Amino acid sequence: MNPTKKPQQLRGLNQNHNHEMKEIFKSTATRASCGAGPFHDFYAALLTKGMKPEMARLTLARKIAAITLTLWKKGGRFDAEPFVSRFVGSGTLYDCRF
Repeated sequence: MNPTKKPQQLRGLNQNHNHEMKEIFKSTATRASCGAGPFHDFYAALLTKGMKPEMARLTLARKIAAITLTLWKKGGRFDAEPFVSRFVGSGTLYDCRF
């Protein structure tokens, strides 16, 4: 090993992450990507930009997790309007077979 190089960083979650919450957010993203609504529009916009479906679902899961954490901390209610106004008009429908 070259002492001037930094060791390779591990990416992603650490070993003691909450497996159940990870599965909940990933399955929620999978379900939301197939149904109608603001999260599907977000997913469709990512696909339109050329993102692979697996990465788009992961990005959607992260977005849902971030929204959940924000709402949990602040005690607010989810407002879909920012998503609707931002991603409406993508008009692209995708087959949801995984």
